[in-house]
Amino acid sequence: MTPEFVINIGRDAMMTAFLLAAPPLITALFVGLVVSIFQAVTQIQEMTLAIIPKMVAVLISLVVAYPWLLETLTSYTTRLFLSIPTVVR
Repeated sequence: MTPEFVINIGRDAMMTAFLLAAPPLITALFVGLVVSIFQAVTQIQEMTLAIIPKMVAVLISLVVAYPWLLETLTSYTTRLFLSIPTVVR
């Protein structure tokens, strides 16, 4: 096992983690921004108004992105398992 191999596995793992985290994080960011602007305009400072829409939006984004998330994670796991014979020589 070479240092380049370990670096490639680590880079691939980090990239996969970033890809899997992107849909809910981007959704939460967008909904949080919209709710914050709404609260600033209407001067309503209710905490549930900020949290509940984000939770619902993140849940919806996870349901919508689930097939892609599952395919991405399965692809990464398959690549990782297929690289095992190159490690144990």
